[in-house]
Amino acid sequence: MADSAPYSLLIIDAAQVLTLTGGAPDQPLAGPDASGWTIIEHGYVACVADKIAAVGPMSELNRARIGPETRLLDATGRVVMPGLVECHTHLVFGGNRAHEFERKLRGETYLDILASGGGILSTVRATRAASEAELLASALQHLAGFRHYGITTLEAKSGYGLDRDTELRLVRVARAAGQQQAVRVVPTFLGAHVVPPEFKAAGPQAYVDFLLREVLSDLKGEAAFVDIFCEEGAFPLDVARYYLEQAHKMGFGLKIHAEQLHDLGGCEMAAALGATSVDHCDYLTPAAAARIARQTQGRTVAVLLPLVPLFLRQQQFAAGREFIDGGLPVALSTDFNPGSCPSKNLWLAVSVACLKMGLSPKEAVAAVTRNAASALGLAADCGSLEPGKRADILVLNVGSVAEIPYWLGENPVREVIIGGELG
Repeated sequence: MADSAPYSLLIIDAAQVLTLTGGAPDQPLAGPDASGWTIIEHGYVACVADKIAAVGPMSELNRARIGPETRLLDATGRVVMPGLVECHTHLVFGGNRAHEFERKLRGETYLDILASGGGILSTVRATRAASEAELLASALQHLAGFRHYGITTLEAKSGYGLDRDTELRLVRVARAAGQQQAVRVVPTFLGAHVVPPEFKAAGPQAYVDFLLREVLSDLKGEAAFVDIFCEEGAFPLDVARYYLEQAHKMGFGLKIHAEQLHDLGGCEMAAALGATSVDHCDYLTPAAAARIARQTQGRTVAVLLPLVPLFLRQQQFAAGREFIDGGLPVALSTDFNPGSCPSKNLWLAVSVACLKMGLSPKEAVAAVTRNAASALGLAADCGSLEPGKRADILVLNVGSVAEIPYWLGENPVREVIIGGELG
């Protein structure tokens, strides 16, 4: 990027520019750094093509780089911040599970519904029956909704096929959806979501052996990460360890759904194997979180999903405050899916994380930008407003960072810029 090139887009007079800069470069923010990042009062952000060119106070703006083709965007009185990174969704699926909502209201638990053939298995049946065109149309509709909330990068997990052809189709659809609109999509393979009916008699070990033998070899270059649900009713700890070890040998990055409903030790196990993130963590103890932070030197991110216990009417929320104090980087996500979180509102997740997990507004914003990018291995590319990074930027209809979680459930987004393009 030439230092003298005219700006293609210039956002001016922002009340606050939330840079998310600070701490070790391109690493997640943990401990005091999670709230110690830099805010620029009365600032600007300048872009050249799809990259950020300059960020600073208005008093330091290089006006010589404003040319006749520069598009000016007035952000007077408003917050400017990085685009949101949604680091845990189940984007591609068939049907919905509205018919199970009343069962939840009557007191049936997540595992009760799963054991009766509902839950994930209900969505598996609908997804297997859906055509590729139907799945793609649904994914594109959901991505438009995510963009409305300011999401500029999104992870999309498979996991509702549980057979070779459907699982590969889900990854293929996620990639195609990412290519057909502006929001960047990062596919993750969650074939080990639960054991499918075809392997019920053979058991979890036989099923992961099948995935390793028949499926993962076809995912090279298609999905960066492999994930597994380590939980009662899904995959036990020893099988999850074996599967992740073998997937890592095949060159995949690692993730895990763990400590959602019980403390089985899945988060510590996956972190010891070098997992990029450990997700859910509602039953992860602060002591175990501190051990993970020390063991991984802050490289493994805990992805917390506050809307899931809210929707499932559970009392246990992840101890986010203690995790941050113990040095573990924290990201936030909706966990958008048809069963335990049919919501794309990441701003609501930010508010609930402050109310129920003890995060401050600045920590919560870090959790949906820079730390969420780290959970996808993308911190060098997005998640903060720094020269050279991708120009994914939001202009909000609020005047300060403190207002972001305060307006409960509202969408503060006024403008979404993805790759330097204003939609």
